[in-house]
Amino acid sequence: MRLQFSPSMRSITVSTSNGFIDFMKVKVGARHISYRTLFHTILFLAFLLPFVFILTAVVTLEGVNNCSSLDCLGRTWGPRLLGRVDTSEKRLVSDLYKIFNQVSSEEIPDGLKLPDSFTQLVTEMKDNHYDAKTFAFILRAMMDKFEKEIRESKFSELMNKHFAASSIPKGIHCLSLRLTDEYSSNVHARNQLPPPELLPLLSDNTYQHFVLSTDNILAASVVVSSAVQSSLNPEKIVFHVITDKKTYAGMHSWFALHPVYPATIEVKGTHHFDYLTRENVPVLEAVENQEGIRNYYHGNHVSGTNHTDTTPRIFASKLLVRSPKYISLLNHLRMYIPQLFPKLDKVVFLDDDVVIQRDLSRLWDVDLEGKVNGAVETCKGDDEWVMSKRFKIYFNFSHPLVATHLDPNECPWAYGMNIFDLRAWRKSNITETYHWWLRENLKSNLTLWRLGTLPPALIAFRGHIHPIEPSWHMLGLGYQNKTNIENVKKAAVIHYNGQSKPWLQIGFEHLRPFWTKYVNYSNDFIRNCHILES
Repeated sequence: MRLQFSPSMRSITVSTSNGFIDFMKVKVGARHISYRTLFHTILFLAFLLPFVFILTAVVTLEGVNNCSSLDCLGRTWGPRLLGRVDTSEKRLVSDLYKIFNQVSSEEIPDGLKLPDSFTQLVTEMKDNHYDAKTFAFILRAMMDKFEKEIRESKFSELMNKHFAASSIPKGIHCLSLRLTDEYSSNVHARNQLPPPELLPLLSDNTYQHFVLSTDNILAASVVVSSAVQSSLNPEKIVFHVITDKKTYAGMHSWFALHPVYPATIEVKGTHHFDYLTRENVPVLEAVENQEGIRNYYHGNHVSGTNHTDTTPRIFASKLLVRSPKYISLLNHLRMYIPQLFPKLDKVVFLDDDVVIQRDLSRLWDVDLEGKVNGAVETCKGDDEWVMSKRFKIYFNFSHPLVATHLDPNECPWAYGMNIFDLRAWRKSNITETYHWWLRENLKSNLTLWRLGTLPPALIAFRGHIHPIEPSWHMLGLGYQNKTNIENVKKAAVIHYNGQSKPWLQIGFEHLRPFWTKYVNYSNDFIRNCHILES
């Protein structure tokens, strides 16, 4: 490489030793360039040209396939930065799309060995030199296999959750047994409830009467305690607790040994009501004795189930209504409150999975405008799982009897916290309508609705519902863990409807404290049964 200056110093030529190459020529006008500028130009060229030579040599030695030098990186990324992408990449993606589409419509070859992980897949590809189509088949088969395993796992989880929700925790069973034993051995556990001097309050309509039907002693204690502690006038509260014959002694013992002063409490068993006879409740006997219903609630929920034809969410909703509690007489008693309490005019009915967080006195001032049932509607709200229901999710509208009498888009309402005007109820035919539809469902081989107590009640109370504000009764704390905590804190009554009850291990941890705050874990019965605060 050499520099050549013209005699007049008006041009400079750069050439290589292999021959003249007009690599760079600088023409200099005599009047327009100084010697200082010429000196700087020569100095710059002397510094730059060795680097140009070295880079040219490196690229020649590397070839076009290797890409470790700065120049190669520039040639690779330069077009991308300028918006010019190599079309070979587009062709590669297009070819992959074609192969995947082809593979998706063909049968997976028999005997195709599938790797257990992505790392193993990569290793086998290197060792066996798979072509693109074989790779696509293996990838599809792996995804099908994993998807099937995930679905099966999800369905198994739902079944296990169903069994857990339907069972009685050991600690709660222990509590019932110990309190029953206490009833027989401790005279104080058999004290009359309420005391004789308070008996007139049981039919005094100037008091606030709550009705609770349950065989869960711990849950009953939380409902009563939360109502009394949240009330501004607890001395005006009268609780009517109804339980079954086997739980009566334990339930009575609990409230006799743990009075809820200044409130009044009555505990009665179903065997104490003269009205609950086969003559007055014929349909319930048929429901309990019908073999098809027993199999529906107590049979094998997995046998014959085709998981490919359903989704986990639909399967979960079907399991919810298969709880054995739905064929318990206690669950149907709400339909006979006017007959069980003939002297009362107005009551608030509570489920055993609720917690009262505010004073409910104003419920007795709600004007039901001649209606029977003050309830929260479940078709209006942001919660898609709990508050967006319609009749069509409860009833079989392919059946002509249902299609003729009901509107699929009618808005349902919720049990759990209901204001019942018993005087208006006694003037209606609600109970008779309830019985008629239960008989029709039996005649139709249980095909009119998903079994449970709510669907026939939705029909029986049609035209008798007075909607109340949703803030009185917040639902869904046993369905999902996405419940808004701030809304929970503001609600007057929170309802753990669903499988995840707060007294079960499957209850949601962040929602359980709203319930456990009303459990006295220092109590001897609770402590000895190892019902521990979680």
